[in-house]
Amino acid sequence: MLSYLEKCRVAGIPVEIIYMSDNGKITQRVITIHQLSGSVMKAYCHLRRRTRTFKLENVLGVNYRKTKGRNESA
Repeated sequence: MLSYLEKCRVAGIPVEIIYMSDNGKITQRVITIHQLSGSVMKAYCHLRRRTRTFKLENVLGVNYRKTKGRNESA
């Protein structure tokens, strides 16, 4: 998973993650990764509209974020 996240960071590709907060709440988020360092990553969270820090151990799943084409509705 870490190598995939690094590839997305370098390419600037947004990814979709399933994330569990420290209090156990599970959310689905789209993020653009800015930095991977040790056990955390800093990324722009499109849900919260700000840069956030995510613990890698709390990332439950990662998926490539498909972007909609010109002919697809948003």
